[in-house]
Amino acid sequence: MSLEAAREREWAAEPTGAPAAAGGRRTAWARRAAGHVLPAAAGPALALAAWEAWVRLDHVKPYLVPAPSRVAERLYADPWFFFAEGLKTLEGAALGFAAGASIAVLLAAVMSQARFLERSIFPLAILVKVTPIVAIAPLLTIWFGFGLMPKVFIAALIVFFPIMVNALIGFRSVNPNALALFESLAAGRAEVFFRLRLPSSLPYLFAAFRFSVPLSVIGAVVAEWFSGDRGLGSVIYIANNNLDMATAFAGIFTLALLGVALFLVTTAAERKVLFWHESNWDVR
Repeated sequence: MSLEAAREREWAAEPTGAPAAAGGRRTAWARRAAGHVLPAAAGPALALAAWEAWVRLDHVKPYLVPAPSRVAERLYADPWFFFAEGLKTLEGAALGFAAGASIAVLLAAVMSQARFLERSIFPLAILVKVTPIVAIAPLLTIWFGFGLMPKVFIAALIVFFPIMVNALIGFRSVNPNALALFESLAAGRAEVFFRLRLPSSLPYLFAAFRFSVPLSVIGAVVAEWFSGDRGLGSVIYIANNNLDMATAFAGIFTLALLGVALFLVTTAAERKVLFWHESNWDVR
């Protein structure tokens, strides 16, 4: 056997290491995923099991509290119905969140430039915050009719205040040394805002977004109760009136899934945008 042939046989017998490394990465990823998913799923699974046992052992009337298995049957029987109604609720919540967040950030930017503007605008914002949404909802139905507009308006109202407050804090929580550097370079107000204040406010904004996105869904549902428009809120309201608890709980479960999904999407977006922030340095 020639020397070249012997070397070729040795190289063929040696493992490359790449498949092993790829397999190790997949195993580590699966281990991390299991570490996140299993603890998160254990609590709800135990709660559902206890709920099922309580309903069956105590013989609770189905028109009072249905068993989780009955709710699952209702969802399985007509999943596209709840999906379509959930999209209607999501539409109002998303548009309301976009409108409320845009107005809140704009007003916070204005207030961050002058204290007297804050003293003029902030009392009105507090007035909006302390006014009960349930008291406004019937009026909005009268003013705007039955449709999308009341949902958008209430969702915008409910997310407006927390986003505005966090944005204002973020715009003012800048590094003093960085601000002094910008001033020494004779930077204008617009340049200071867009290159320093706005990036510094992003952690505060995303913290408010995580809290406010589920609130926008609540606002849309409240509007659907009063407006009678399509959506999960209307489904739950009608089912309660008809003592159809399986449908009502199926709607509530769909709402919970919608809220969790929106929260996870917001969290993922925060990690992508704020990869440089220390809050995301050790996320496992």
